[in-house]
Amino acid sequence: MSQSSEQQAKDVILDSIADGVFTVDEDWRVTSFNRAAEQITGVPRREAIGRNCCDVFRASICEGECALRETLGTGRSIVNKAIYILDAKGRRIPISISAAVLKDADGRAIGGVETFRDLSMVEELRKELEGTYTFADIIGRSPSMQQLFALLPRIAESNSTVLIEGASGTGKELFARAIHNLSPRRDKRFVAINCGALPDTLLESELFGYKAGAFTDARQDRPGRFAVADGGTILLDEVGDISPAMQARLLRVLQERTYEPLGSTEPIGVDVRVVAATNKDLGKLVRKGVFRQDLFYRINVVRLKLPELRDRREDVPLLVERFISKFNRLQNKDIVGVSDETLAILMEHDYPGNVRELENIVEHAFVLCRAGLIEPCCLPPTLRREADAPSARGKGPRTLKSLETLHIADALRRHEGNRTAAAKELGINPSTLFRKIKSLGLNLPHQDHPS
Repeated sequence: MSQSSEQQAKDVILDSIADGVFTVDEDWRVTSFNRAAEQITGVPRREAIGRNCCDVFRASICEGECALRETLGTGRSIVNKAIYILDAKGRRIPISISAAVLKDADGRAIGGVETFRDLSMVEELRKELEGTYTFADIIGRSPSMQQLFALLPRIAESNSTVLIEGASGTGKELFARAIHNLSPRRDKRFVAINCGALPDTLLESELFGYKAGAFTDARQDRPGRFAVADGGTILLDEVGDISPAMQARLLRVLQERTYEPLGSTEPIGVDVRVVAATNKDLGKLVRKGVFRQDLFYRINVVRLKLPELRDRREDVPLLVERFISKFNRLQNKDIVGVSDETLAILMEHDYPGNVRELENIVEHAFVLCRAGLIEPCCLPPTLRREADAPSARGKGPRTLKSLETLHIADALRRHEGNRTAAAKELGINPSTLFRKIKSLGLNLPHQDHPS
């Protein structure tokens, strides 16, 4: 067979491959370029052959982290590294690349070969998913979050006081802002104050303001947060931490819609929507005599209970994607996503710090990961040690089966063993759930708990 015939045969083989494939010689000039490579890059084969590969691809790693250069330098192959390239029209295309050394019959390195796969469809599906499960900057596909999404517009339409309960890091301020932004008050101010961070004297002046001469250094009038929020919404965060004396003053504002600045004897009327938030059980504090019962009833008109992240693990992938997008913008990086092993570790973690903790984990990973996929080595050491240690979840490699077991066990725990309710939340038939419980070997009560 002639040399031209051999080349034609090689081209036919390469063109039958769905992934883009190209080869370079020792001088980094492109020596072959298949049809899929043409389609993904928008560069015709005749224009690519003979050119320097970085001129063809204009990839995010060409300057400092060229996969082929690393492969030829170390002799080790690179598999499924996620990067971005610019196509012939200047569009940013996400791809996954693999690179290896190209050797002749004698085993001598004569160049390199790289294959790449277009991830644009994956990214579009990811954006579609995020759009479907995003509501007023809050992300959630879990049933508990979807129920809250359904309630928010109706709550926002009213002027009723709202109590948002949830552990630290669950996004109480996000929900308060969503209520404000969806309400008729959206054109006025949203004002938030952390009541638990200030002593009584400072909190009183922050909330109600003061008149000139009310105390030393008070040289002029200063409006409080209620005055600034007039016509809009005020968020009283960590309301369960305020003292009995401040509870009495706050009760008067809620009852009479008036307040008196420090140093004044004239009441001032205020039109403000109050949203209170707490990470404590106010009902329990009322029973202990720590929180006023009459104030509790005033703020507990409409109540929202925010779920902890460990109770909605199916939202973890969506949140991770949101944080990756955020830190890519802030840090000007090209992180495409997380590896399967990394995602499995993130799915298994219990998140005592909730969504805020997950965001911190992703930010930590961005410090260590320059581009491509976030691998387990980029996660905080405590998370890696937790993933490597034997636990109640069992030993061995993480698999889809182990994640399914975790997902089902969490749903059953949330419903206190009620299989019917758990099956409804999971979106499967109860008989299917029964079979899965048996096949996965989950140890659960024999009878359903009452709903």
